[in-house]
Amino acid sequence: MSDHEVDKDKRGFLLVATGVVGGVAAVATAVPFAGSMFPSERAKAAGAPVEVDISKLAPGEMQIVEYRGKPVWIINRTKEMLEGITKSDSKVSDPKSEVPQQPEYAKNEYRSIKPDIVVLEGVCTHLGCSPQFKSIDAKADMGQDWNGGFFCPCHGSKFDFAGRVFAGSPAPKNLEVPKYKFVGDAKLVIGDDTKGA
Repeated sequence: MSDHEVDKDKRGFLLVATGVVGGVAAVATAVPFAGSMFPSERAKAAGAPVEVDISKLAPGEMQIVEYRGKPVWIINRTKEMLEGITKSDSKVSDPKSEVPQQPEYAKNEYRSIKPDIVVLEGVCTHLGCSPQFKSIDAKADMGQDWNGGFFCPCHGSKFDFAGRVFAGSPAPKNLEVPKYKFVGDAKLVIGDDTKGA
């Protein structure tokens, strides 16, 4: 074979090999790029909406998730807890939730979309400590008129099961209700309350 003749088999092999290597390189580059389009766990904590499965949240239980670097409580309130909220009306500073610490759709008696499920930021509005869950049975520690709620051990602020602050507490406002929506009976999204199409 002279210097000017072309080996067609060799040329075909080189074209196929180059195409395969180029394709692998393209996929190797595209996968991380496509992955970067989804929010990371850090980005979710920084503010991206967080989807939460509450299918296993039994009545009387609380589930804690992180949103924007803060603990968010999701509580499946029992009938007794809901009755305790009504009994606390005369003891709380803002019984009708007039201070804007919740979206408009949660400006109601229970400060929630559904009476049994409440979503609250678990951060005291006094100095940012995290209050503790105190059941209705904590009367020995909290007083005989205690109907259940939350107690901040840092400075003694008390909140009912709707997150409303008790009068005389150092905390000036109710616990905040973040934006949220239900996406089915057993899932909710914290940080997004836009209606679907």
